[in-house]
Parts: sequence; C-alpha cells; structure tokens
Amino acid sequence: MSEPGLSNLLTETRRFEPPAALAEDAIATDATYDAAAKDRLGFWAERAGELQWSRPWDEVLDWSKAPFAEWFVGGELNVSVNCVDRHVEAGNGGRVAFHWEGEPDGDRRTLTYADLLVEVSKAANALTELGVQAGDRVCVYMPMIPETVITMLACARIGAPHSVVFGGFSAQALVDRIQDADAHVVVTADGGYRRGSPSGLKPVLDEALQRCPDVRSVLVVKRTGQDVDWTEGRDVWWHDLVEKQPETHTPQAFSSEHPLFLLYTSGTTGKPKGILHTSGGYLTQVSTTHRYVFDLHPESDVYWCAADVGWVTGHSYICYGPLANGATSVLYEGTPDTPTQDRWWQIVERYGVSILYTAPTTIRTFMKWGEELPGAHDLSSLRVLGSVGEPINPEAWMWYRRVIGGERCPIVDTWWQTETGGIMITPLPGVTATKPGSAMTPFPGISVAVVDNDGTAVGNGEGGYLTLTEPWPAMLRGIWGDEERFRETYWSKFAGQYFAGDGAKKDADGDLWLLGRVDDVMNVSGHRISTTEVESALVSHPSVAEAAVVGAADETTGQGIVAFVTPKGSVADEVSSGEAFVQELRDHVAKEIGKIAKPRQILIVPELPKTRSGKIMRRLLRDVAEKRDLGDVTTLADPTVVNAIGDQMKASTAED
Repeated sequence: MSEPGLSNLLTETRRFEPPAALAEDAIATDATYDAAAKDRLGFWAERAGELQWSRPWDEVLDWSKAPFAEWFVGGELNVSVNCVDRHVEAGNGGRVAFHWEGEPDGDRRTLTYADLLVEVSKAANALTELGVQAGDRVCVYMPMIPETVITMLACARIGAPHSVVFGGFSAQALVDRIQDADAHVVVTADGGYRRGSPSGLKPVLDEALQRCPDVRSVLVVKRTGQDVDWTEGRDVWWHDLVEKQPETHTPQAFSSEHPLFLLYTSGTTGKPKGILHTSGGYLTQVSTTHRYVFDLHPESDVYWCAADVGWVTGHSYICYGPLANGATSVLYEGTPDTPTQDRWWQIVERYGVSILYTAPTTIRTFMKWGEELPGAHDLSSLRVLGSVGEPINPEAWMWYRRVIGGERCPIVDTWWQTETGGIMITPLPGVTATKPGSAMTPFPGISVAVVDNDGTAVGNGEGGYLTLTEPWPAMLRGIWGDEERFRETYWSKFAGQYFAGDGAKKDADGDLWLLGRVDDVMNVSGHRISTTEVESALVSHPSVAEAAVVGAADETTGQGIVAFVTPKGSVADEVSSGEAFVQELRDHVAKEIGKIAKPRQILIVPELPKTRSGKIMRRLLRDVAEKRDLGDVTTLADPTVVNAIGDQMKASTAED
C-alpha cells in the first residue's frame, strides 16, 4: 500500500515535549521503555505480579499453538476480587469508585469500593439463584447505570462470561448475540434516558426473545418506571431478587485463561464476530495501560472515560482497568447536550475531573458548539486528556489541547481495538513527546510494524499496513465458536503477524500516524488516498467543524472522493451550500495534500449520521454516495439525519 504523504499535516506539524511538571512524578519513565525492550515477557510478568493471584503461574506465555496464546499459564485469580475486594481489604473501602450522573440533571449516586463490594456480592448471589454457573454466558442489555458495571463484576466473580450488548442495538442484533453465545439469562432494564426522554430496553428485548426460546430468566432493573410487559416465571425485578440477597459472597479463583467476556463486533456483512477475552492477561494489560497511559494516581485523580460500557472502551477503561487500579471514576448516562451543551463541563467542574478520555467525534462536536461553553467553567482540575476510537485530526487535537486542556495538558492519542483488548499505541504523559494527530509509538511491551503488500517493514516516511508482530497479554483468544474465521480474519494476510485491518504511516522520525481502516483507503486513478487524510485536511480549514469522507465508484477514476462537511456554527448560515465555499474547500484539500485528493463532490450538511456512541457511520455515507438502499439505521442517534443527506445528494446529482 503506497499513498501520497501526509503533506503539511506531517512535515509541518508541531511537536510538544513532555510537560516538565508532570514528568517529575510520572509513573512511567524512559526506563519503562528500556525494561520492556530488554525483556518483554519479564516486563509483563512484573506487571501481572501487581495483581492478586490465588495461584502463581508456571509459564508467562505459551505460544506453541499460535495464533492461540495462553498467558500466565497455570495461574489462578478472580477478576472481581482484583477490582473490588482487594481495595477494601487494603483499607480503601471508603474511596469513591464511581460518581454516577444520570441524564436527568440532579440524578446522582456515589458508590464507594465498600458499597461496590456489597452490591457485587448480592448480584453474584442473585445470578447463582437464577442457576448461572461458571462458564455460562450471561447477556447484559443495559443503560449506563451502576447496575451495569455491578452485573459485569458479578459475572466475573462467579466465572460466567458476560456478553454486553450496547443499549442502542435493535432486537435483531440481540437475537444474533444471544443465540451465538447460547445465553440463557439476560440482565436488562425497563429503559434508560436519551436526550431528556425515557427510551425502552425491555420492549426491544421482549421482541428479541420471541426468537430466543432458550432464555429462561430475565433480570430487570427499574430505571425509568415505564410500563413493560411481563412474563411470569421468566422475568424478575432486580429490586425483588437482588436486594434480598446476602451482602457477602465467597469468590472462587479461576484459571488465567478462563473466559471473561464476549464482545460482538458487527461488520457491514456477515454475522457479528464474538470476540473472546480471558482473565489474567486481559486484566494485566488493561490495568497497566490504564495506569501508565493516563499517569493515574488513584489517591488523588478523578478519571472520566466518556464511552459506553457496550463497547470495548467501556469494558477496559470504565470497568476493569480503572477498578483494578482502585481509581475514582465518573460514570455518565447521557448525551453531551442534555439538558444543555455545557453538561460535560459542569461535570468536570463538579467532581474535579483530572483525566478525560473521549472520542475525536465528540471533540469536533464541541468545536462546532464554540469555545464559550467550556470557557464558562473551571476546567483547571484537568491534567491529562485522551483520545480514542478513530484517528484524531490535528485541528481537533490542537483545539482539545488549547480550549479544554488550557495548553497545559498532554494528549494521549490511543490506538487499539475490540480485538486487542487494551491500548497498543500511545504516547505516555511525562515521557513521550506528542504531535497533533499522531499516536506516536507502541506501548512498552507491544511490538508493531508497518508493512507493504509483501509483509516487509517500510521505512520512515512511508505508509502501509499496521500489524502486530508479537503476542500481547490482552489479545483476543479467538472468535466464539469459529476457529477458522479467527485464523482467516486476523492471521492470513501476513505470515506470523496479526493484521489489524488499519493503515498507518511512519513519519520522518518513525512516529506512527493511523489512517483508519484499510477499507477506508480510496483508490483514485491508481493513487491510494486515506479518507482520514482528506478529512484532516478539510477540518484544518477554519470554517469546518466536522468532515466525513468516503470513496464512491467512478467510471473514470475507479473511485471518486465524496466529502460531507459540517461548517462551524458561526459560519454555517453564511456559507450555506454555496458553490464558492465548496470550491474553496476543494482548493484547500489540493493545497494540503495534492490535486489528486480534491473531492469530486462536497455536500455541506448540518449534521453527520452518528451512532449513539458518537461514531460517524461512514458505511451509510458510502451507501448515500453510491445511491444504495440504506438498510438498518436503528443504531443511529438520529436516523433522520442520513435520510436528509440522501435527499440532498439526490438533489445535488439531479442538478449536476
């Protein structure tokens, strides 16, 4: 894979050295990289030793059955104990585990680690009463409430792998996941809150269960008080079953390789893949990366990962990583603009949040809303900012640093996947220099390469495919029930290397720039151009808030570049869909990247189609660009947005 260079985005970008004040007491040091480079397995063994094990391991890594790995072979532990009990036993039971905010303003709860231990114990007893045993899969279909994390920990406590399904998914998505995992128990809620209104969860589950006859028990949290249908003998209220349980539970230790959870990833075609993660290696990597990447000091920091537990970010960096480290976290149910667009900054100010981890899409949304909203709040408690989910464009990176971080907070731009389990590429605050838009370097103990079509590593200044060349502790252990699909999907393209499915470039210094999915690399007249590269160029224009770029079939060039652009609020009314502004943007891209990257078509739109977790649905934009039927849009936060864009595209095509 060879593409045009990142042009000005690489060669003229600024470089920020680690903040000297932070470096003085940073957890990670240059020696951290050195130790991992000299003895990779020894580094991970030392990190695993920081957890509580019931039985020590006999071997750090068994890679004899590659691509199936076993980490900390023979070791036994309980993940829930490591996340809760050991902190209470160490005298930290009074430390806050979660400051929870529901979307309705004023809906708040605080849970200490002692509180969490009681609630997890009761939930574990309740699941046991429902007949759940070690190895049984439990489906979790919940809003962002404390009971969701409590359920995950209760499952881990009794050795029952959980399969969390994002609360915005449809009945069919539930059917696919329940049936594939063969789950007989589901934990849900009557509903949750979304943009100020209650939304239903149990009604969607009830529809799904018409096709899942093997589900014998449904445990329901009363969150909104909506009327819901009830199936006697199957459905039971959380408050009726859990609250009557004993407040103590005796946990059992499980093998390091005991399944911890399944998390399904859905592609554009084919059935969802059940990504399997196990216990010891996963907990080792997510706790280590959480502590080092965010420079966590649990006795003083307040950490907020603004993801949803329905995605892997929520599993690793809301639940297991932070709790294993004894962190105090914020857990928030709602959207960034309910009831007002400064809700996040109210929360940061209220709890003194010091670490914030969110997605570039959200950052660009805040850019669109303007600097006045965060500027009206005291954000001085913030000291580390994180980015996750997709490559961040340099313009958003700089805005995040300047407006939210007050020019003092380092930004850790992280790359990882559902499959990797934990963070793989990232700067370390206080240690690593940063560049706007670059994920910089692999985490200590992680081995990464950028290779060409033949699997040969490329040099500095070149691009290619991102691969992982050595096994890592939190790596997926397979696709549930489909060994061949696991081998074919991840290990068949380059012998002995895990192919992540993403493209990347190394700049002149060897630092890494992620380019997004390889299927998001467009082939225009034989030139391979990254959608991320064009999006970054568009968003670097001072009047652009957000941009999404897709490749559409073109009889002349193979693929044409189609861009969907949302102007900043202050200029949206002025530019409208004017041809002059569109031409200005096309010329801007040509200047930043080259004439070959000029979009064939640019549509000025008020909103981009996003999922409820805030990710731009580029797949739907491709469908719009190629005039295909949109299919299922139920996972969108606002399905009308993509329909409006489709109408606009048709009108634009008719005019052409």
